[in-house]
Amino acid sequence: MKQLAKIFKALSDTNRLRIMRMLDKRSLCVCEIREILQLATSTVSAHLSILKEADLIVDDKDNKWVNYSLNTNSKNPTVKKILALVLHEGKSDQDFQEDLEKIITVDRTNICGS
Repeated sequence: MKQLAKIFKALSDTNRLRIMRMLDKRSLCVCEIREILQLATSTVSAHLSILKEADLIVDDKDNKWVNYSLNTNSKNPTVKKILALVLHEGKSDQDFQEDLEKIITVDRTNICGS
């Protein structure tokens, strides 16, 4: 029951849903997500922590960057169902469409340094 509560908490914020949709397109680092959402780094990190705690995303260290991606290999069947639902719904949402356009152009070497 605690894990289910963590999942629902993670899904209760629009920015976290946007992050999940972005990560469906490709893995991103904190600075790329920050740039797209126009939020403080600490806020983005807090959102990522909540999503990770709910087992919805995973991180992977790549030199100086930590790349975040959806946890498509989760052993939790509820996580798999939730990912499918969240990623299917809202594809016509205006924020989602704008986020997709930004994902194409965001470049971590320009915004985070090389």
